Amino acid sequence: MAMRKEWNHEGVFHWTAVVFLLLLMVLVVMPVPSEAGAPTAAMKSTIDEVLRIVRDKELKQPAKSETRRHMLETVVAARFDYTEMSRRALGAPWNQLTDQQKQEFVDLFRTLLTNSYADKIETYSGEGVEYLNERTEKEYAEVRTKVLSGKTEIPLDYRLINKAEEWRVYDVVVDNVSLVNNYRGQFTKILRASSYTDLVDQLRKKSDKLKAP
Repeated sequence: MAMRKEWNHEGVFHWTAVVFLLLLMVLVVMPVPSEAGAPTAAMKSTIDEVLRIVRDKELKQPAKSETRRHMLETVVAARFDYTEMSRRALGAPWNQLTDQQKQEFVDLFRTLLTNSYADKIETYSGEGVEYLNERTEKEYAEVRTKVLSGKTEIPLDYRLINKAEEWRVYDVVVDNVSLVNNYRGQFTKILRASSYTDLVDQLRKKSDKLKAP
């Protein structure tokens, strides 16, 4: 599976959909190694809940589409730390923002991510995932997995941070490519060429376009 790392003509990053699609590819899971710790268990609990929602026949009814989407977004949001992801993706400029601007940026970034993966859920079911191992260092952890898709094996690693005794994802690495690092690179280019206001406008426009039918 090729990773698209470029922006399109509207300055919109397409790699997001790939990352979250891969998260939701984990619909058939292999046994978790017995030595796996809390970070792996945390990821498995989220994946299991996504599986339950996706497979719910009642929620597959057209009239339940919005409810189903909301439920999936809620499950993912409970595991993903969008504030931490936003801070790392924006980089140094984050420290110059007011609290109101930070919240606006987090909301826009979260909307962009969720709108990017939402439509993919309905059309894809993965073949499996293998939990490889995990490593922890103080409040940080990385859960390494391998997604199985046909004859292809795709390394998919989750980077987590422990906040208030809860493991939350702050980055996803697909085949050694970091979602956060990619966004930071693209955001930096926009900020250098234009302004923070322009970056926010681009995020808002893209989110609106993805959400539109």
